Amino acid sequence: MQIKVLFNKDALNKKFHTGWGLSFLIGEEILFDTGEKGEWLLENIKSLKVDIDKIEVIIISHDHWDHTGGLWTLLEKKRFKVYGLKGFSEKFKMRVRSLNSELLEKEGFSEIKKNIFTTGEVLATYKGMSLSEQALVIKTNKGISVITGCSHPGILKILKLVKSYFKRDNFYFVGGGFHLIDKEQIQLQFLTEEFGKLKVSKVGPTHCSGYEAEELFRKNYKDNFVSLEVGKSLEV
Repeated sequence: MQIKVLFNKDALNKKFHTGWGLSFLIGEEILFDTGEKGEWLLENIKSLKVDIDKIEVIIISHDHWDHTGGLWTLLEKKRFKVYGLKGFSEKFKMRVRSLNSELLEKEGFSEIKKNIFTTGEVLATYKGMSLSEQALVIKTNKGISVITGCSHPGILKILKLVKSYFKRDNFYFVGGGFHLIDKEQIQLQFLTEEFGKLKVSKVGPTHCSGYEAEELFRKNYKDNFVSLEVGKSLEV
């Protein structure tokens, strides 16, 4: 299964737009998050020669602007199945429906396409309020790969939840936003050690993970560290 980076804070070259938030294409049919701005996302899609007509499903990790920003431009172009969560705002839900797309709200762990899953709602506290987030899970012969938006509930909490459903499988790749930008060095060191205990083979922290966390993972994982730049593809 191929993961292609459509939007992120870094890119392979200057022809791609970069910004806050992220967007990944899973295979040809599934989009995970939409970055901060629809125009930029669409231009990256065009530059990467991605066939938007083949995309059927959009999964939104959580309803913050930097993950939903490109969604509205896409929904104006065609109808999609949009996977949200019950905990998302009514404003988000009404806007999706007003653009004539189907909104699905999976509460628990469930299969979207063959061997592609959503964790369903994982709760976090953000700025004193409850926040709902979901991650994407891909099962292949290489193992289990987990794609995260911001990991507000905690990246370890998400991984342990996924592991509870795939007890016999190892983690192949874990990438996306890990929300470590405000963590102390001792916390980051603990986290990388926990990744080792979970036997995560490849790692790609980006977006809200923070420079210090990225560098520590890069140091520990060496050739198994994946830089998730716009334009890059990864086979999992």
